[in-house]
Amino acid sequence: MSLFSTLDTSYSGLNVSQLQMGTVSQNIANADTEGYTRQRVVTKAKEPSHFVPGDVGAGVETTSITRIHNEYVFGRLRDSSTNLEYNNYSQQTLEGVANLFPDTEGVGLQNDMKNYFDAWNSLASNPTSSATKTDLAQNTITFTNNIKDTRQRVRDTQDALNEQLKTSIDEVNSIGQKIADLNAKIANTESIEHNNANDLRDERDNLELSLAKLLDFSVFKGDMQSDMSIDRNLTDGGTEYYLNISGESFVDGSTFHPLVLDNSGNESAYYSVYHESQDGTRVDIGQKIQGGKIGAILDLRGREIDKDTSYPKDGKIQSYIDSLDVFAKGLIEKTNSVYAASAVDKMDSSLLDLKDDASLVQSDYNFKAGNFDVVMYDNDGNEIGRKTITIDNNTTMDDGSSASIIGQLNSSTDDNNDNNSTNDFDDYFTAVYSTNGHVLSIQPKGTHDYKIAIEDNGTNFAGATGINAFLTGDNASNISLKSDFIDDPTKINAYKNPVDGDNQVANDMLQIQYHDVEFKYSNGLTIEDTPDGFYRNMTGQIATDAENSGRDQETSEAIYNAVYQEQQSISGVNIDEELANLLKYQTAYSANAKVISAIDKMLQDLLSIKQ
Repeated sequence: MSLFSTLDTSYSGLNVSQLQMGTVSQNIANADTEGYTRQRVVTKAKEPSHFVPGDVGAGVETTSITRIHNEYVFGRLRDSSTNLEYNNYSQQTLEGVANLFPDTEGVGLQNDMKNYFDAWNSLASNPTSSATKTDLAQNTITFTNNIKDTRQRVRDTQDALNEQLKTSIDEVNSIGQKIADLNAKIANTESIEHNNANDLRDERDNLELSLAKLLDFSVFKGDMQSDMSIDRNLTDGGTEYYLNISGESFVDGSTFHPLVLDNSGNESAYYSVYHESQDGTRVDIGQKIQGGKIGAILDLRGREIDKDTSYPKDGKIQSYIDSLDVFAKGLIEKTNSVYAASAVDKMDSSLLDLKDDASLVQSDYNFKAGNFDVVMYDNDGNEIGRKTITIDNNTTMDDGSSASIIGQLNSSTDDNNDNNSTNDFDDYFTAVYSTNGHVLSIQPKGTHDYKIAIEDNGTNFAGATGINAFLTGDNASNISLKSDFIDDPTKINAYKNPVDGDNQVANDMLQIQYHDVEFKYSNGLTIEDTPDGFYRNMTGQIATDAENSGRDQETSEAIYNAVYQEQQSISGVNIDEELANLLKYQTAYSANAKVISAIDKMLQDLLSIKQ
């Protein structure tokens, strides 16, 4: 073995120590860089020279620069990040919605409802007072306007979620394209044997974590590669790469398949989410996407768009809107059913989306089988006739038969039991169901001072049709005091019989707050409760949802922190450890340099002897 071979051995040690110090420097410089994975120089002894009596070492060489990464722990970090972001976003949104229902002392819909019924109580005490009627009108307007405003604010939250869905899907596609581009670079770099694209893989992992905050996905990176001789935690992905969203290929190596949003033909402009393959084929994945911000958006906004309403059929925010609508509709129908008993000279219904020959009971309106009475009064408040109208499964508004509503109202019957066929309901009033406007009208015949009222016996006819109504509308978006009463509150009646001083209707309206009202959802679910009880349960559910989301957030945050600490203990940079390594590599560098200096002196001595 020559001095020159020994010089080469020390020189290899010098180079390796220099590379090791450079790697330590890189680790220390990126100690606070989010997503950076610490790196290590892996070395081995060079092939020795074979002599007798034994092999003589030829120095050291670098086999690779490896990042200390555990894919399994990283996968758990990715999953916990997905859950944490889902719960963070849900909590933030639900707490915002809960704040739309303050209901503190003197504030909120509950207080407005109390003032509304208190105004009816005042009218019952002063049934002819114009000032009291004006106060009732104003409290009714305040109450109904605040119902509409609250619903609109909840809808605004839902609309904002829809817009954030678009922004988030755009971000998903941007990340997908970047991952595909990185895959191409990683494949190019690692095509050279023993080359590790450590920084590129870190960059890809960071993109995966960003994507995980948006939605859940699965990723396959080929056969896992492990090397216990380097680090017991080292388990990294291979050279393949497949990322799927909801079972559909999103990134396949360097190929990217985007997600597509579409709201064409949807009046609400609410988006549906599709996966689009290279041949343009689309698959609706809106029902399948889970986790992350987008999963939370879809669960809150709703996933399945109703073709009839153009709004979601599901989703927490939609359920709150539905409950507000059910609350408003139940209150409207009960109020109008009671107020229809107040006698007037003529009646008109709301505009009805109901064909002449359609079954009332089987329609979307809340008609029930049974009967109601149309009562006639004279000017002195005396009842002078009563016609009973029957509703069964076959009853229509006006199919031309005598069993229809119009047929029964206009039939010649002895409504006052006096055996006189000239002084009954059909002699003083006529009923018409207009074919193009779909409005039921009961109008007086000739000149007389008789008035009519409707007393219901469980059919909800007046409530469903809005005939002789106090409130108009059919949900929380359009509930309102009837325009006639807005223009002139003195037209509001407190009486049942048209006699000054009678307060029967005002008393009956006041009693609504104490008795169960039918609140019916579109899916057939019916809840019977007082208006205050239904409203309290609704707002209680909203508050409970917000509270539960807060607890879920705390749990997911604790899990995330635990997994993050585990991942950092494996892949994070420990400054103390790196400084210790730096001293070790610096000492090795100095030692190799001294060997080179010693060999240099020996060579100088050798050359001087020769001279």
